[in-house]
Amino acid sequence: MLKEAERVNKRRIDLFFEKIRQSLWVVKDKQIGVLGLAFKANTDDIRFAPSLEVIRRLLAEGAHVRAYDQEAMDRTSAILPQVRYYREPYEVAHGADALLILTEWPEFRQLDWARIYGMMDRPLVIDGRNLLDPGAMTELGFEYYSFGRPMEALTPQAYLGSPVVSGASSSASV
Repeated sequence: MLKEAERVNKRRIDLFFEKIRQSLWVVKDKQIGVLGLAFKANTDDIRFAPSLEVIRRLLAEGAHVRAYDQEAMDRTSAILPQVRYYREPYEVAHGADALLILTEWPEFRQLDWARIYGMMDRPLVIDGRNLLDPGAMTELGFEYYSFGRPMEALTPQAYLGSPVVSGASSSASV
């Protein structure tokens, strides 16, 4: 049973990273912001945290990773010193080509996402924790992807893997 759980978790990370690649095409030299490092909210525990593997893959492909987590930054910086750590989430978004949500901290729901939209070089959010409302993110103009939502919560575009973008059409399929 543990082997199967490990296989499923690895597959989820593979799918998440594939969504990053599909969205950015080239990861090398991209500024990637990471919100959340801990395995789960309200802890500094990074044991088995999917964020660590995602970050390792980003770094291996030449991305510039910046990260924020209100509890787990000190522990993570000991393992991944090449990541730039910030003490506030807006700094992570500034100039980012993509923003990844990897821990379900309630604080991230409360962020001023309109402000973040204006700070990013590309308003791309890949929400690995289903923390944000796809409709609200679309209204703000974000290219927004989430994982594991029930089908009824997604628009047909999002379910089929297309970006959820308000008022924009895209000729590129993802």
